[in-house]
Amino acid sequence: MKKSTIFIKQSVKQIVTTIALMVLFTLSGYAQQSEIQFPVKVGVKPESITKGFNDNYYVTLMNGAEQGDGEVVEISKNGVKIFAKGFDEPKGIVYLEGHLYLLDLTRIWKVDSAGHATVFVKKEDFPKVVLYLNDVAVDAKGKGIYVADMGAVKYMRDENKVLWPLESEQAKLVPQLGRIYHVDLDGVVSITQDTSPLMLNPNGVGVDNNGNIMVGAFFLGNFLVKRDGKLTPLKGQFRGADGVEQDSIGNYYVSSWTAGAVWKIDGKTEKATVLIEGLKSAADFYLEEDKGRLLLPDMLAGMIYAVSIEK
Repeated sequence: MKKSTIFIKQSVKQIVTTIALMVLFTLSGYAQQSEIQFPVKVGVKPESITKGFNDNYYVTLMNGAEQGDGEVVEISKNGVKIFAKGFDEPKGIVYLEGHLYLLDLTRIWKVDSAGHATVFVKKEDFPKVVLYLNDVAVDAKGKGIYVADMGAVKYMRDENKVLWPLESEQAKLVPQLGRIYHVDLDGVVSITQDTSPLMLNPNGVGVDNNGNIMVGAFFLGNFLVKRDGKLTPLKGQFRGADGVEQDSIGNYYVSSWTAGAVWKIDGKTEKATVLIEGLKSAADFYLEEDKGRLLLPDMLAGMIYAVSIEK
């Protein structure tokens, strides 16, 4: 074989190798860039978000006021798609033991990995009359869920849908009907926190680092933590309180639907710092501490935002 032919073959081989390496690096870079980029537009009236199957995110969409038009959408690296549908007003959502659980007015749905939904708990299964189920949280042992019933929500606002001033006569008429329930994986329901004057229209529910419940009282704006069996308000007032969480080092987080804001509350001093404000609404977020953020639905904007917790 001639030397020129050998040289040509070697050159071609080097070129092919170089191209292959370039393609490999390009694909590697693409894979790194293919992480979900927030904010993400998801649809009409997103209320709650959780991480679920295959580390994808799942969002409840209330959509319009028509019966059965509510949906759950999946956010993945491939985009946003409808995952399950047929709900009325789906709100709080969590992932537990290979299923999604979501609240829908007076019942709880269970959704499998194929998007097939079945009614897990009916209105009649609750020990007291439930009026407006909203938020949900996995219990400390991962053996069940906590569920917030806001109670009678029609008394909270005036004709312009604005919360009555706390000192008003109308505020005194808001009934104490809200409760927090526990539901085990067999669907057995029990009362965890009965009605309380501190907990008018409870919206958000969470679990602190000691395994105790936390509650966001929508009308009063109290961030309540159960300590030694007693509901105790943190400093500050967050009217329209929606999502509540605590991170691994003790900081608290609360969103306000009406204020369109989220606060981070120091676990020791209870000083509140605004993480984001100026949104149309701030609904039930998902704390993703390993990524230094929370994922926040702005219901009225139809968006999911990533909000840094590093403040």
